[in-house]
Amino acid sequence: MAEELQLRVYGEANLPTLIFLPGIHGDWTLISSFRRALGNRVRFVEITYPRTLTWSLDDYAAGVEDALFKIGITSGWLLGESFSSQVVWPLVARNKFQTEGVIIAGGFVKHPMTWAIRCADRIGSGALLSFLIGIMFVGASAVYAKVARWRFRHSPETLANINEFIARRTPLDREAGKHRLRLIGGNDPRAIAKNLRLPLFAISGSMDPIVPWINIRWWLSRHCPALREYKIIWQADHNVLSTAANEAADQIVKWISEGRVPRVPKLKLETHGTRPSD
Repeated sequence: MAEELQLRVYGEANLPTLIFLPGIHGDWTLISSFRRALGNRVRFVEITYPRTLTWSLDDYAAGVEDALFKIGITSGWLLGESFSSQVVWPLVARNKFQTEGVIIAGGFVKHPMTWAIRCADRIGSGALLSFLIGIMFVGASAVYAKVARWRFRHSPETLANINEFIARRTPLDREAGKHRLRLIGGNDPRAIAKNLRLPLFAISGSMDPIVPWINIRWWLSRHCPALREYKIIWQADHNVLSTAANEAADQIVKWISEGRVPRVPKLKLETHGTRPSD
């Protein structure tokens, strides 16, 4: 283990708590624009995972729980980005952290192409898996860095995060990414999702070849009664929280506000006998 799980907290304790669990890169370095868009509307908790090559998804969930409990956070909303949607499911199944609601961003239940991940891992001793992670980590980070450095040239904080994102893409970091990809390939949390009794929301960018939202939305709408809304942001890509930060933040704050209001069941009126006269 190269490091411990890290977290940092923004906002007052009396605000609704939103816990951000990162994508396959495993850290908080791409979330600054989304955090800024949230403003002071929530208490925002960011997490960076250790570069572990041995943790199971349940270990990830236990690590998140332990870190939150140590600083006195025992309840809140879970925001699982991409890979971390797979951490969210064991978190709610363990039922130790008091989850108020679940939001997945570019996330999924069982990935519709786990067979491709397993095949990539078996062929060439994981060479194809290394290639996939190389594209995600190196290719994506290079393109993102060029665009973001121009777009946020007047924002030193965001530029610093971009530099940190690139600096973290070490060989060990890529091996940790491969391990997380393998965890996705072997995971099937559909039973958990089907029996979820918490409010569930999902948000995706329309231009997402990594997690095809059409498949995910279809499955959730038919098999997950807890799903309240699935939002597609048309100008965004897989990293929807960064590429559409303002719209994503507004939507998620709205969901949290709605989810905190208990649903009032509709009354079923029954009449017996004759109707009384007016």
